[in-house]
Amino acid sequence: MAEEKYLPVNPEGAAYPDYTEELTLLLRSRRPMAELRQEMEGYHDNDLADLLEQLPPQDRRRLYRILGLERMSDVFAYLEDVGTYIEELDAELAADVIEGMDADDAVEVLEELDEDKRQELLELMDPDAAEDIQLIDSYDDDLIGSRMTTNYVAIGRDLTIPEAMKSLVRQAADNDNIGTLYALQEDGTFYGAIDLKDLIVARKEAQLEDLIVTSYPFVYATWTVESCIEQLKDYSEDSIPVLGEDNRLLGVITAQELIEVVDEEMSEDYARLAGLTAEEDLEEPLLRSMQKRIPWLIVLLFLGLGVSAVVSLFEDVVSSLTLIVCFQSLTLSMAGNVGTQSLAVTIRVLMDEQISGRESAALVFKELRVAFLNGTVLGLASAGLIGLYVWLVKGNDPLFAFATSGCIGLSMAIAMTISGLTGTVVPMLFKKLRIDPAVASGPLITTINDLVAVVAYYGLAWWMLIHTLQFVA
Repeated sequence: MAEEKYLPVNPEGAAYPDYTEELTLLLRSRRPMAELRQEMEGYHDNDLADLLEQLPPQDRRRLYRILGLERMSDVFAYLEDVGTYIEELDAELAADVIEGMDADDAVEVLEELDEDKRQELLELMDPDAAEDIQLIDSYDDDLIGSRMTTNYVAIGRDLTIPEAMKSLVRQAADNDNIGTLYALQEDGTFYGAIDLKDLIVARKEAQLEDLIVTSYPFVYATWTVESCIEQLKDYSEDSIPVLGEDNRLLGVITAQELIEVVDEEMSEDYARLAGLTAEEDLEEPLLRSMQKRIPWLIVLLFLGLGVSAVVSLFEDVVSSLTLIVCFQSLTLSMAGNVGTQSLAVTIRVLMDEQISGRESAALVFKELRVAFLNGTVLGLASAGLIGLYVWLVKGNDPLFAFATSGCIGLSMAIAMTISGLTGTVVPMLFKKLRIDPAVASGPLITTINDLVAVVAYYGLAWWMLIHTLQFVA
């Protein structure tokens, strides 16, 4: 009976294993190079990339010799600043390392090099590999074609089962993305897909046609990432074929790449929600960060001046009821909070490209009801608490205290309701105008809601307290 193996239990809060020290000791040992190479086969490429980034140049050169060309290509795909390490290699070795990568990874590496170095390495590569790299590089960054890889297996739809297996084995030597095989017509156009498991278990006398899923999802290389990201997420496939305008198979987009695409899209939306024009990182130059932030800040400055100008129209209210100024920030902040909540919900829903007009209307109505009910509850609570405070703590007349607090509570309910509507309608309007709804950023919605809240707050105070009840300090 075979000995049972149990996975180690990782206690809560335990750190993920770091093999850097272990690998460093192994590398600097005096063991034969062949033995070290075999020992390092047991470590993941990512762990070796982490090691490489912490080694001095002389140790890195020793590690290169131990790993060999094929493993170097795999490890270099995990490096962050890979251009630095490519520069350490002579031109022919660097070209061979990049050539051994998936074409999409190779494109990312070459983008870190200057134009002369990039051209030199491309000329040293195998023509087929260079052609794949240049194909992917020919697409703009926002197109699906720029995110595809040519690491896939394609077979003719008219093959027998044994012929298909032979073709798979032959291509698997160069392409390890074999979970799904792609069937092509005689003219090379895409026909469908075959699950590897189905091919393996099929009897040799079976028809290959019976294994092909002709309704398999696909995307075109010229489609934008943003336009089809939801379609890609809807299919839980290892890879999805990418076609040219003539329906010929150009490459595939893998599940791993899809995760990166979704992460980038979310990061961009998060940046816009913060009022940035693009993402920032820790190493970004000061001036570049300023350039990304200042456009929206200028817009928000003028909107803020508009809010201040509106407040100045209510100078008589402020001078007559100085107490009312104390609670202005309460109404404004609650309106801003509700608007930001509605904005976040709306943008999340708008990420679904299939949302209908009826669903949009339902969302607006739902957010309006939520904002109204929340505003009513919080407005009533505020009215009661503020009334007691003004009466008992500030020592004002009960009528004045509760009339003032009632005005504040009512203005809060109105401002929160309108803010919920604004946070929903504005991003929908932006999407209708083909502007990224995330541009309806938190700071923008908050400033708009400040304007709404100021008008509601001071307008209601003037009408209720001064004009109607004639409370004057």
